[in-house]
Amino acid sequence: MNPDLDALKPYPFERLAALKAGLIPPRELDHIPLTIGEPQHPPFEGALEALVAHRHALGRYPATAGIPALRQAIADWARQRFGLEALDAERQVLPVNGTREALFAFVQAMLDRHRPAKVAAPNPFYQIYEGATLLAGGQPLYLDCTAGNGFRPDLDAVSAETWRQVQIVFTCSPGNPTGAVTPMAEFERLIALADEHDFLIASDECYSELYLDEASPPPGLLEACARLGRHDFRRCLVFHSLSKRSNLPGLRSGFVAGDADLIAPFKRYRTYHGCAMSLPVQQASISAWRDEAHVKANRDAYRAKFAAVTDILAPVMDFAPPEAGFYLWPAIPGGDDEDFARALFTEQHVSVLPGSYMGREGPDGSNPGAGRARLALVADLDATVEAARRIQRFIARRS
Repeated sequence: MNPDLDALKPYPFERLAALKAGLIPPRELDHIPLTIGEPQHPPFEGALEALVAHRHALGRYPATAGIPALRQAIADWARQRFGLEALDAERQVLPVNGTREALFAFVQAMLDRHRPAKVAAPNPFYQIYEGATLLAGGQPLYLDCTAGNGFRPDLDAVSAETWRQVQIVFTCSPGNPTGAVTPMAEFERLIALADEHDFLIASDECYSELYLDEASPPPGLLEACARLGRHDFRRCLVFHSLSKRSNLPGLRSGFVAGDADLIAPFKRYRTYHGCAMSLPVQQASISAWRDEAHVKANRDAYRAKFAAVTDILAPVMDFAPPEAGFYLWPAIPGGDDEDFARALFTEQHVSVLPGSYMGREGPDGSNPGAGRARLALVADLDATVEAARRIQRFIARRS
């Protein structure tokens, strides 16, 4: 058995299940989970229709690279969305089965364990970054994201000596769980550091289409490359998904795009990995990437929820309105996030994820997720508002 399996940490939802074990919530209240980031809005109907229309293609083996029409649809969308002069659908785009699978596989394919192999990631973070690093024989480097730094990593706090040991840097913008957006200047600073210290940048942008200000979509890593005249996207890859954008988490469809010199070996790895996307899913994905009306409607629905929940919770919880994504990242009154989650479930039948479960302790013993909770506003408006009201009542009684 691979001994690195023993290094994997329990997943946050495993820890939450253990925390709630044996608790008996009020039976007269329906359970409202605000834990898993699984969209509950209706999936894009055009994708479902394409799945049915092309169901007979399940009788054929798909290619790892995907069909040309899908790669072109992805390239067209990315060019328009991020203002790129060009994105080569043949050499710079690779369809994948969702960002989770691709982020994990990317580290296995790219990390050289025969030399210092640190992988930097924001802290708190999506746990796949850490698990992928450990199973590839690497060492996680946690970059704390605190309120004092706008919930973004402080790149200047990392020494040159440490940067030289880094092979991959994960960014997550908009951030999970914080909702923070990486500014263009910060992407450009990271690209300069990558050139100076010879590391790769993997930008997880799966929440990029869920933003609150319709006039200010979050910038992306490839967009920063283009502004620098770096049209080969050297050292840079982005990861996008239809899960959040189109409410299709079960479709398991996304893409990786960027440096052709990284795409080629990654495609070779995936050919052996055996993870080609089925042809009906590819056709459904083409339909989704070519339609923006449903995405705007999705943003409108999230804006309505954020506005309603903010009105209810702002008087009793401390949080900065997120720039994008569908999470709230409030500070917990009293500071004990586990106790808060346990008592809230017991008294109000509402589940939230303790923030400490998404972070790791640093050398000073502090966990940047501690004292906060992640609230996923993924249910419909009525259920989300009801959950917020229960949380408000719960906090009022405790205080």
